[in-house]
Amino acid sequence: MRLPVDNTRTMSSGSSNFLLVPIPEYPVLDCDPNKNVKIVVLGASNVGKTALIVRFLTKRFIGDYEANTGALYSRKITLDGEQVSLQVQDNPCVSLQDEAEGLYCQEQINRSIYWADGYVLAFSITDLSSYRTIQPLYQHVRRIHPSGNIPVILVGNKSDLLRARQVPTHEGEALAAELGGTYFETSARENHEGVHSAFLHLCQDVIRALGGSNGEKRRGGLHLARPKSPNMQELKRRFRQVLSSKVKSATTL
Repeated sequence: MRLPVDNTRTMSSGSSNFLLVPIPEYPVLDCDPNKNVKIVVLGASNVGKTALIVRFLTKRFIGDYEANTGALYSRKITLDGEQVSLQVQDNPCVSLQDEAEGLYCQEQINRSIYWADGYVLAFSITDLSSYRTIQPLYQHVRRIHPSGNIPVILVGNKSDLLRARQVPTHEGEALAAELGGTYFETSARENHEGVHSAFLHLCQDVIRALGGSNGEKRRGGLHLARPKSPNMQELKRRFRQVLSSKVKSATTL
């Protein structure tokens, strides 16, 4: 399958420099399978998928960032007083073609969908086309997981840009109800609490779903390998490269 990727993707913050925020990695806990939570963030380009993940994991907002090639982050969190191993998979964008061709996803995205236990479907409230991608995207997830409960939340990002709004709140709520999930309208730029609440809500839904299935992985659909974790040395190299470019630009002023 093919997927157009926008290599110029940025979130403007008034800065021309890339800002990479390192996310600490933790080993997956050797615990009950029901306490291993795997979620994936999916959506069109320029909706802020990476910004939402970084906001959740670090409480920081990133402005400009390199094009998303996909990364898998591991953290330990506490849910209802219990320690849980959380893995969050970022992904390149999905793209909705014309009605005849439908939705196209890279193999990497299909692997992530099969691997995950819960799904963040993200769009921008300032981009109607990104909202229109959500329902076909959910249907694609359903084709990979044709049976069983699918914990999902719908996130309308960029709620700080109200004057540019193209998707009314009630439409987001209606679509989330149709998909069997919960709608969160938030801003990765300005609202850490809203982003944090959305991700924790999904984690709790996943824990309940795993408990109801006795920890067994959903069966059926595509049998695809687990997505690969990012090369941490490569992430460190990119971070050093960014710092070096910032120093050089400062010395030339």
